[in-house]
Amino acid sequence: MPVIEWLSGMGAEHCSHLEQIVAAQKRGVPLGIASICSANGHVLGASAHFAACCGGVLLVESTCNQVNQYGGYTGLTPAQFRSYAGRIAERACLPMEQVILGGDHLGPSPWKGEPVDRAMARARQLVGDCVTAGYRKIHLDASMHLAGDKPQRPLPREVSAARTAELCEAAEEAWKAQGERASRLCYVIGSEVPLPGGAAAADGELVVTPVAAVQETLDLTRQAFLARGLQGAWERVIALVVQPGVEFGSESVHKYRPAAAAELARFIRANGRLVYEVHSTDYQTGEALRQLVRDQFAILKVGPALTFALRQALFALAMMEEEWLGGDSSIERSDLVAQVEREMLERPEHWQAYYQGSEAQVRLARRHSFSDRVRYYWSSPVLEAAAGRLIGNLEAHPLPYTLLSQYLPAQYARVRTGELTNRPRDLIRDKITDVLKEYHMATRGERSQGHEPG
Repeated sequence: MPVIEWLSGMGAEHCSHLEQIVAAQKRGVPLGIASICSANGHVLGASAHFAACCGGVLLVESTCNQVNQYGGYTGLTPAQFRSYAGRIAERACLPMEQVILGGDHLGPSPWKGEPVDRAMARARQLVGDCVTAGYRKIHLDASMHLAGDKPQRPLPREVSAARTAELCEAAEEAWKAQGERASRLCYVIGSEVPLPGGAAAADGELVVTPVAAVQETLDLTRQAFLARGLQGAWERVIALVVQPGVEFGSESVHKYRPAAAAELARFIRANGRLVYEVHSTDYQTGEALRQLVRDQFAILKVGPALTFALRQALFALAMMEEEWLGGDSSIERSDLVAQVEREMLERPEHWQAYYQGSEAQVRLARRHSFSDRVRYYWSSPVLEAAAGRLIGNLEAHPLPYTLLSQYLPAQYARVRTGELTNRPRDLIRDKITDVLKEYHMATRGERSQGHEPG
């Protein structure tokens, strides 16, 4: 059953969509939701279009490094990000009532080199600005060391819990200032993932979060909330971030193994009001995603897999452009692949710490790594111009089916059946949508035949 049908039929008019998903899980229905963690226009456009076609709910989240009161690396404040996402939704004919905005890793991470008081003041402003801008899913993450903290590893959980409660207080103040008509605010707590931006490497053995650590996090955070009078906010904590053994590196993917996370699954089933949120679910198989949702890992974060699909589509189009139009000197070609390489070499700060090996290995990773550090460069003026030229050339000179079948075979098949037009923007969107479909199938609430809970 599609997500929107469950949401419309559950009769909880004062609950948010996310709270209704939690309620469905506790009724034994394996319902979930994909969280789109990207600010890329192509990705958000494809996501909004897909949600509009399915009649579903779109959850979009920005991280504290992507979007903050100083612009982040996207150059957008929370209010500007909301407007940006709203314009994309409008173009896709998706009502904003079906869009949930979320903040991912909201906390002091961008300012961790600053003293505690200053870093936390900036983090409180960020959280308040997000809530004021209309964000309604708030992941609070104060797990990182700040300047002046004792160099313990990791940061003591009681310190993280106290800072999380401080950030929640700022969120609640901003929410209450919006008046009684403001829609409900939901929280996610905990952090068992690499810092925002991706892991430097994920090829080693992953440690699944111990149940004892989950219980301690919940106990300490609840105590910290109550100490600040945040009982009402605690009742709106819907999920906890854990590590179920899911991650990806430059060339590898750690597939979800239900047996390894069985204790986590049993623990959360016994909890009547929480589910898990999982980060770095990119590149999991469709069956692995379904198993995660069945085990109440109900919120699935995805980002790099979507921009990876975008990169695949753009590179494929660029290769077809070269073969199709390369012999015509009157047409200025995009030279997109070479332009990407030049941009990444001129500004290596987004990939240099993440790729190791020989010169040939690093060159391959820059272009094709699962980590997809290319995603940080698509908004550069040079690459925006190159992508625009590529799309313009192929709009004016539609690709022959022979090339399309070679470089984008799945899209070629849909063009031949009439499901898809042979236009570059539609081909790009469809390539991204292939990833979205996997998440849709995994989160729509259908039971699997013969499944035994872990």
